[in-house]
Amino acid sequence: MNTPTAAPSATGTPGRVLLRVTVLVALVAAIAVSYRYRELLDPARLELLVRGWGTAGMGLFVLLYAAATVFFLPGSVLTLAGGALFGPWLGGLLSLLGATLGAGIAFLIARHLAGEWVARRAGGMAGRLLAGVDAEGWRFVAFVRLVPIFPFNLLNYALGLTRIGLTPYLLASLICMAPGGLAYAWLGYAGKEAASGSADAVRTGMWALALLAVALLVPRWVKRARESKRHLTTTRLQEMLAAGGNLAVLDVRDAADFSGENGHVPGSLNIPLPELDSRLEEVRNLGRPVAVLCHTDRRSSVAFRKLDSLGIGPTYLVLGGLKQWRQDGFLVER
Repeated sequence: MNTPTAAPSATGTPGRVLLRVTVLVALVAAIAVSYRYRELLDPARLELLVRGWGTAGMGLFVLLYAAATVFFLPGSVLTLAGGALFGPWLGGLLSLLGATLGAGIAFLIARHLAGEWVARRAGGMAGRLLAGVDAEGWRFVAFVRLVPIFPFNLLNYALGLTRIGLTPYLLASLICMAPGGLAYAWLGYAGKEAASGSADAVRTGMWALALLAVALLVPRWVKRARESKRHLTTTRLQEMLAAGGNLAVLDVRDAADFSGENGHVPGSLNIPLPELDSRLEEVRNLGRPVAVLCHTDRRSSVAFRKLDSLGIGPTYLVLGGLKQWRQDGFLVER
């Protein structure tokens, strides 16, 4: 895995600083203009434009899709249009190529030219991505592509702040965007068939709905499987801490329990569950994976789900909590 800096600095030679400022201003202006004229993405207008270019229209479509991705325009409209214009398989492929190309350009802009601007826009999302990629590499990129936790267009930029290499980033993105891309292309094709009164419209519509169902179910399956892997036994937690892993331990018991006779895991942070909402920023600022525990795992399960739903972490749930930790004979502090 490549190891560029997590967030490019604005320091450097005057020429490089000027280049970054110029690119940033141009990018902001282009996004504003693109949003102002987003109605040009109307499928009928796109069809007239692309058809006028003949075979080269496929290349034009890929470039338009890439530009839309860079300029924060909705890609779903273009994917539907791609299916209608080129058929479900070719249209889906062209949409995936355009989305991947645009994602790569956004990634490189964030990494080399506009890192500070992207970090400000991403906010707490950047810390979650940095921690996730540090812990899991391309697997985390695959996960956030399959499970729509973050806005797609901003995610392309924010991943440029992480340590993932360009090649694994592009491959994970291309493969894991495929289910949704193909499903939407089939929907666009089915809509065109229905509008034209084709005899195959019903069958095409059934295929489109089946693929859409798969595209919606895959993220749920992946998320459920991932959550099961994020359940830690106390023995596994001890191994990770002993190995000096980049892991924070969050104890959500009351303060009196934390410092009481049962003690706590050495080096853990205490934020009682009733205070968690008001102290979320402390957890975000840890900037690393978080293992959550309580006396057993009842309160920690609540905290685990809350942090995960807010995109904080990655988070792990310690099964059995401090009670199991003590039973296993591991060290506690008071």
